[in-house]
Amino acid sequence: MAPAPDLLPLAAARPPDGAPPGPDAPDDPSAPAVRERLTAFADASPLTVLRRLESSAKGLDEREAERRLPRDGARPLVPGAVRRAAAHLARLARTATDPFVLVLAGLSLVSAVTGDPRGAVLIALVAVLSCLLRFRQEHRSDLAAARLRALTTATATVLRRAEPGAAPAAREVPVDQVVAGDVVLLGPGDMAPADLRLLSSSDLRVNQAAFTGESPPAGKRAAWTGTGGAPAGERPGLFERRELCLMGTSVVGGTGTAVAVATGSRTYFGATHRDLPRRAPATTFDRGVRAVSWALLGAVLAAVPVVFALNGIDRGSWSHALLFAVSTAVAITPEMLPLVVTTALARGAAVLARGHVLARRLPAVHNLGAMDTLCTDKTGTLTLDRITLACHVDPLGDPDAGVLYWARVNALWSAELAPEAAGDTIDEALLAADGAAGDPYEDVRGVGAVPFDSARRRATVVVRPRDRLGCEVVVTKGAVEDVLELCERVRLPGGTAPLGAGERDRLRALADGRAADGIRLLAVATAERPPSGRGPGPADERGLTLLGFVGFHDEPDPSAAGALAGLARLGVRHVIVTGDHPLAARRTCRDAGRVPGRTVLGAELAALDDGALRDLVAAADPATTLIFARVDPRAKARIVAALQRAGRTVGFLGDGVNDAPALRAADVGISVTGAVDLARESADVILLRKDLRALERAITGGRRTFGAGVTYIKIAVTSNVGNVASMLAASALLPFMPLLPLQVLAQNLVFDLSQLSLAYDRVDRAGLAGPRTFDVRDLARFVAFFGLIGAVFDLATFGLLWWALQGYGDGPREALFHTGWFAENLLTQAVAILLLRGRGRRRGSPRPARPVVLAAVALSLTGLLLPFSPLGAAIGLRPLPAGLLPVLAAVLAGYALATVLMRRLYLRLFRRWL
Repeated sequence: MAPAPDLLPLAAARPPDGAPPGPDAPDDPSAPAVRERLTAFADASPLTVLRRLESSAKGLDEREAERRLPRDGARPLVPGAVRRAAAHLARLARTATDPFVLVLAGLSLVSAVTGDPRGAVLIALVAVLSCLLRFRQEHRSDLAAARLRALTTATATVLRRAEPGAAPAAREVPVDQVVAGDVVLLGPGDMAPADLRLLSSSDLRVNQAAFTGESPPAGKRAAWTGTGGAPAGERPGLFERRELCLMGTSVVGGTGTAVAVATGSRTYFGATHRDLPRRAPATTFDRGVRAVSWALLGAVLAAVPVVFALNGIDRGSWSHALLFAVSTAVAITPEMLPLVVTTALARGAAVLARGHVLARRLPAVHNLGAMDTLCTDKTGTLTLDRITLACHVDPLGDPDAGVLYWARVNALWSAELAPEAAGDTIDEALLAADGAAGDPYEDVRGVGAVPFDSARRRATVVVRPRDRLGCEVVVTKGAVEDVLELCERVRLPGGTAPLGAGERDRLRALADGRAADGIRLLAVATAERPPSGRGPGPADERGLTLLGFVGFHDEPDPSAAGALAGLARLGVRHVIVTGDHPLAARRTCRDAGRVPGRTVLGAELAALDDGALRDLVAAADPATTLIFARVDPRAKARIVAALQRAGRTVGFLGDGVNDAPALRAADVGISVTGAVDLARESADVILLRKDLRALERAITGGRRTFGAGVTYIKIAVTSNVGNVASMLAASALLPFMPLLPLQVLAQNLVFDLSQLSLAYDRVDRAGLAGPRTFDVRDLARFVAFFGLIGAVFDLATFGLLWWALQGYGDGPREALFHTGWFAENLLTQAVAILLLRGRGRRRGSPRPARPVVLAAVALSLTGLLLPFSPLGAAIGLRPLPAGLLPVLAAVLAGYALATVLMRRLYLRLFRRWL
């Protein structure tokens, strides 16, 4: 921690209109009110601010700070960090209201009412297991996210007095113990622990990228401008106010002393959090699950009344008809669907975790696979949030090692002679660069420095060459316009020449041209003079000769280009959404290997209504990257919503406070481990390593997980619909039910348990090539094709069983019929698992994984051996006579052959599988 600079004299000032509130002023938590309060503090003089906060430049005494702590101590901004019991209950309620779970709850209730308690208990148990599994996985993800938060430091240095009248002393306190009125000391590397109004500063530079998205640090100073009387439209924005350092920003250079004017939830950061929707909007997973659930529920509601009416009229027993209707509902419903889908998602989350990707919410695993559009911020995501040297050129624009040498001289001796300038990212980039024409440490000796400040926009050092006596060299580096004003001559290949108006215009055009490429130029100029014997000052910055320019840009993330290329291969479009300059955004886009497309500025965006914005994003060229620049946090969320209205499944990758609304609005919000807390808590997925290639692997993993889930749904619903169709036919042909309700439930449970193995299956690479999500029309088409086969062979089984059991009495024949169809169902479903999991080996599907093969074998053995067990007897099954085995074998062979033929026809007609 650098020592606090001496406080500037605080002159008394009359409070302007809109004076800042006192320490006990009532809270208005809305964002406009927070901005108004902060503006009032910036408009007031430092002395007025201290008086209104009932503080002083010496800080608070310990007793007063303790008194204010209950009111001003950090108020948790993240709901998951407080009221844990309420958060757990809310999560449990969310899992319990899953549409599939509600369907199961309804079936359990109907089973209980119709006198089938065992079936009711079994169905309810499946629903409870699904809820608990999903709850456990999401709770574990939250614990992992909490451990990430615990890794961050959270202390601040404040001036406190042991008692009133005592001398102040600097002490470290936790951020949550900083109160309004505390005097905070700032130095390089410090985070602002509250919203601060500067009292004094020395070349203070603050990184505001977490809010604004702009990499270059902002200069801050305590000087009071007294702009409170200016019209509201002419006042600078909060991040342009040099007097304010907002919570969440960090110091990159210089020192300062400030007073805390707002803490915890009263800060601008807190207002941003409150503006976030408390409940994330429905995602692609939610919409897909809802669509499939309603389709299944519709099938149940359509089939049950028909079965009930037909059986009641035909048999004259309405109680028998109701029992058969319940059997039909059980048969058509995949009871294990919530458990299977949750298991697949949980396994997918575990696979992602091994790849250093934390899924904080299970549906995010699916949404990653469904994502077809990725929006990214620029700073800290596509770039490393680090400035790098891009060029060093002479006044004609040609590379010049001499320009780099003198720029390095300026950077080195600025740091050596002005410690408060240490940490300047531009100087660090210069000192790390290679290719200079000499050693600035060995060749010259520093005499003095005039540090950079945001008013002059330049830094100057005076050095003495070690090989030239009686000579000093003034070296100035800074903004092109400001340095050109101090130059009288320009160095050209033929020597120096006067710097006239035409040449100045040409040099400005050169700087503008580089800016169009996203390169920020600084001018480098020198002047020689005899030793003056006094320290240097701004008056020495005159009569300079322009040597050339050094250029900088945000250093791109080396993994970004490969990752974005990989995402493009996976069918994911890229959109840049940033608060930074459009030219910088386009340069970053090119550095990441993408072709910049249309660039939309925030002002243009604000003029578009929602319909026009949707049309704009829908019409964007998919081969290029659409860019939105100079946009605020709300506009980012609006862009995400427009993409969703255009039919896209949107992911948003960001790490700053300004990204939180968009992270919450996206189908899948993605952040990184080094992001600010609010961004991490708003995200569904966290990259535990700042490597964008992990995102490509995560999307592939999400598509594998979806493939397992949708394979189960298609196979299970196909089998169930075929069974229901055959049961409807059987109800008109047989004098008894083809299966009892408990037998139907047992059959479905055994079948569904076997399909848990699909979570461990190999996935066809064709299924990973594009975004994946639920498609009810595709499901209906698949079920219509292959459900018909099942129904046909079920009816064939009915006929064969009826014929083969003619010699038995009514009671044994009914029990054996139930057993025969039970066994045939499980055998054909085992074949369905192996044949319907993919397109077939000849068409490129991988071999089934060992768990899938073992599950199919286990399912077949269950169908054949369960009737011989006490459990089989308990549900009304009896051992089959040996004479029925050839009948079952013939049905099984015919079903397998018909399924293979229909699979070929299906692929030929629709050219897709899952």
